[in-house]
Amino acid sequence: MSQSPLIKPEIPSGTMIDNRYIIQKLLGQGGLGRTYLAFDTRRFNEACVLKEFAPTGSGENALEKCRNLFKREAKILHQLEHPQIPRFLACFEGDGRLFLVQEFVDGKTYSALLRERQSQGQAFSEGEVIQWLKNLLPVLNYVHKHNIIHRDISPDNIMLPEGKHLPVLIDFGVGKQIADLNEGSTGYHMTFVGKMSLVGKVGYAPREQISLGLCSPSSDLYALGVTAAVLLTGRDPSLLMDQYSLEWRWHFYSNVSNDFSRVLDKLLADTPKQRYQSSKEVLAELERLGQSQMMSQSTILDLPPTVIAHGSQPGVTMRHSYNNQDPETRVSSSRISSSQQQTPELKPHIQPQQSSLNPAFIQRCQQELAYYIGPMASLIVEEILAGTPDLSPYQFVDFLAGEIPDATAAFEFRRRLFS
Repeated sequence: MSQSPLIKPEIPSGTMIDNRYIIQKLLGQGGLGRTYLAFDTRRFNEACVLKEFAPTGSGENALEKCRNLFKREAKILHQLEHPQIPRFLACFEGDGRLFLVQEFVDGKTYSALLRERQSQGQAFSEGEVIQWLKNLLPVLNYVHKHNIIHRDISPDNIMLPEGKHLPVLIDFGVGKQIADLNEGSTGYHMTFVGKMSLVGKVGYAPREQISLGLCSPSSDLYALGVTAAVLLTGRDPSLLMDQYSLEWRWHFYSNVSNDFSRVLDKLLADTPKQRYQSSKEVLAELERLGQSQMMSQSTILDLPPTVIAHGSQPGVTMRHSYNNQDPETRVSSSRISSSQQQTPELKPHIQPQQSSLNPAFIQRCQQELAYYIGPMASLIVEEILAGTPDLSPYQFVDFLAGEIPDATAAFEFRRRLFS
């Protein structure tokens, strides 16, 4: 009886594979095999990812089944062409090993980005997470239209490329393709997956996927919702769920609007039929949410500033009334109030019809920005709106926050505008 290819040792750095790919280093290893960074000598040493498919098991039958799954994934990935999915480049078999070659994404996973925030006592803001969802949902819609369920969405499998603002969905592992492309199905139904291809991270994958192997687009949407909750709170899923009732308790660790809270709760519904059934449904809901927030900006009153307690748990917002602030904080608050009263001097030069944003919201953003960077705020607002007049409120605030040198101050700026 022959052994599984997983018995084969890790490929050393500097090894030439298929007379073409030079192995640089091991990127990761899991139940289905290993992933390497490699250079393609036939493409001017362009960096790429080499995925060695080596599942556990033994026997010729198991190995043949592996080959079939491998070829199936290669066929599927070959058909995926989306700017937010790494390009499929090649597949081959050599020395008893099976390989896929994909585009290398030079960037950071959202796990790494969240750790960076946590090191500063922060997590992602509501506005950031909403925009992140809006950027990812079209990718999932594209994938699901191709009858593919990703089945392993988590902060580890979403990356932000260096110098880019759109996230990339990675790691379409072997065995995750569950729909027969020769069938005329839409893929928007529950499908049973055999034990061999049953994967998914505990905490992120829904109960029907982990326990029964049942998958649908709503399974991916559930995992996307868990990931959003983790980014908002800076906490592991196991800490966001009640261990006795198995109900989500993420609300205790984040401060978001009621409308967005309802969207996230529906993504995280335990029963598949209670969730959103497609990415388009979620996108439509988020767009309606954004429109209602824009309309409410015209009537919103200035409230006492929100003070984020330093040293608190990531994602936990501590609110203090003005009367309870210490003298130093009170002076800081009075300076903000003072800057907000200088409406004539801070009024933007942008004409309202040039931007889709509410003029009152633009003015408030400029007032808040002026507190952090001074009179230059009016010029920056004018320049941003002149160059990109169709920004959403969240995009506009993100652009402005980027002008604040201190990361903690930039985070507070966002929170003040969307609290």
